[in-house]
Amino acid sequence: MGRVKYAARNILFGYLSNAVTGVLGIALQKIFIIKLGETLLGVNSTYTSILSVLSLAELGLGTAVNFSLYGPVARGDRETVKAYMQFYKKAYRAIALVIALAGLVLVPFLPRLIRDPVGIDSNADLINYYLIFLFNTVSSYFVAYKYSLPNAEQKNYIQSNVLTLTKIATVLTQIALLLAVPDFYLYLFAAAAIELVQKIFANAYLNRKYPLLREKNVRKLTPSELSDIKKKTGALVCHKVGDAARLQTDSIIITGFINVTMSGYVDNYNKVINLIANFVNVIFNSVISSFGNLIATESEEKQYEMFRVYRFFASWIYGYASVGFFLLLTPFITWYYGDRFALPAAVVGAILIDFYFKGERVVLSNYKTAAGVFEQDKFLPLIQGAVNLVLSIVLVQRVGLLGVYIGTILSGLIANVIRPVIIYRACFDRKADTYFYDAFRYIGVSVLALAACAYAGSLLLSTVSLLRMIGMAAAVTVIYNGIFLLFFGRTFEFRYLYGIFIKRLK
Repeated sequence: MGRVKYAARNILFGYLSNAVTGVLGIALQKIFIIKLGETLLGVNSTYTSILSVLSLAELGLGTAVNFSLYGPVARGDRETVKAYMQFYKKAYRAIALVIALAGLVLVPFLPRLIRDPVGIDSNADLINYYLIFLFNTVSSYFVAYKYSLPNAEQKNYIQSNVLTLTKIATVLTQIALLLAVPDFYLYLFAAAAIELVQKIFANAYLNRKYPLLREKNVRKLTPSELSDIKKKTGALVCHKVGDAARLQTDSIIITGFINVTMSGYVDNYNKVINLIANFVNVIFNSVISSFGNLIATESEEKQYEMFRVYRFFASWIYGYASVGFFLLLTPFITWYYGDRFALPAAVVGAILIDFYFKGERVVLSNYKTAAGVFEQDKFLPLIQGAVNLVLSIVLVQRVGLLGVYIGTILSGLIANVIRPVIIYRACFDRKADTYFYDAFRYIGVSVLALAACAYAGSLLLSTVSLLRMIGMAAAVTVIYNGIFLLFFGRTFEFRYLYGIFIKRLK
């Protein structure tokens, strides 16, 4: 099966996964608020962010090993694959232990971190909730590394399908429990139990599908192979630390400097954004392994052409999603959750500006991951993380919630400027002038489309209803894509995508 077919299959199963789990997740969020309240919603969001930060202990090892697997898997080098997987297994067990210990160290500080936990009478409850989150995170490291093997074979859909079935079972069980016995402990224990069963099943399934995972006669990695992993992991440490400081701390800052309830309000927006963003990201994340194979087998010119297509499609889709979100997100939140859950327009705009530029960064990050470009920009995420923390903490005390996202936007733009220069030089031996020229063109057309769509919105959304929102979504689809195609429909990038679409359609 070729790269395009593998990517198409990964995208198809990814879409099915996100369609089902996303809709169920939003339904669960509404029931959660009704039955358990806004404070526990904020606690749930904050603990998720804390555990994401703790996952720094992985330090990018998984990314480094995944990259190292592309070559041996493509060559059918069974012994080398076994050596990498054995190393991966031992490393991830050690990482699980480190995360468990680091997580326990944080326990005494939890009552100080959660500001204004209205309705939670006991600090013991805050700690117990957290320990259940910690167990789920730590236990995942005993199985997660095994998915790297099918992913290296461009079979990402295997992991996607397992996680989808688990998510469906978890959400349906949690909805039933909330309706019958609204208790946060039962809510958390249900997820922990189902996910534990999933990990046991996944472990057995992957062992059966890949018998080499159980073989005992495994050679050790050579000094050269170990050195390569250490070299890449060393660079990725900076990426992981910086990205966590920039991407995983917003909820913690909001909880600590505003209150835990506001973190829950933001989580409502993020839940809807992530539902659509996950659809978008399926496309771009599903082709990482295909890019890894492309880079290992094709010419530099071919790689450059595919990167241009990849980036063009990302700018198109993220621009379309950003415009649609800006016009429809708050109306949906007020219609679905209630007026008091709406965030100020300036805050929503800031969130979506970061969302658009994050799309640009997804392209850059995924391509450099596939290409193994980890060292050239290793200090960049640390700079971003420091800028984000300083600006967000200073500005949240001056301008409130908007300040958190100003810090996030400005720190993110550092990578939007520097990373293209590095990738173009390291991967294509070119200057990045065309990248920035295209960036301004894509942004300009998106702003033009936003203005046209906003005018349509002033007519269609004078009052908010489900039917009017559906009509507005249709208008945004026609207007934005029509304008985008008017400007870019004759480009090489669009013609390539159109050719693939027609071929798959036939």
